[in-house]
Amino acid sequence: INYRANIWGMKALGVKRIISPAAAGSLQPAKVKLGEFVFADQLFDITMGVRDDTFFDGRTIAHLPFAEPFCPELRKVAVVTAAEVNYKVHDKGTYVCINGPRFSTRAESMFYHNQGWDVIGMTAYPEAALAREAGICFVNISMPTDYDVHSEETVTHAMVLKTMSENVDRVRKLTFEMITNIPKDASCDCQTAMKNGLF
Repeated sequence: INYRANIWGMKALGVKRIISPAAAGSLQPAKVKLGEFVFADQLFDITMGVRDDTFFDGRTIAHLPFAEPFCPELRKVAVVTAAEVNYKVHDKGTYVCINGPRFSTRAESMFYHNQGWDVIGMTAYPEAALAREAGICFVNISMPTDYDVHSEETVTHAMVLKTMSENVDRVRKLTFEMITNIPKDASCDCQTAMKNGLF
């Protein structure tokens, strides 16, 4: 996936906010159930630098403020909207991003679980970082489609697609309702994050 081209294209089109639903695995089966949505507030990247994750790879040095990787304002909108449509959600959580395309080994999954991380996926990074560099608010809606390897049943692509298809209408409804709740003017710092970060 050319994440950089995708985000740059959205920037060129004048996009100011991105709502990003994505399939994910639940790393905490006792807490995060299939069919529930997780609005991640933290991100742990273990893609090991193999993805282009900055627009500033020339002479310009860019230090991106990224302590809060997902837009707090959009996440609040997501939480409020989910309550309005009576969805079971988690208003925060840590998303660990792996390279893929393979799924985790049991040892890897147990390590992530023991760290207390909540969901695992393959796309939120570098999307979130690139969006921040581009001055675009970005919110992740993780849709757990499986329990990673914390069940007797091995995760398969077919399993992910089946659960994902069951969530399509629900996430579509949530997304469209969110759009009507987003304030016209942003109160977060996402769109000005790079103002003092270029050297």
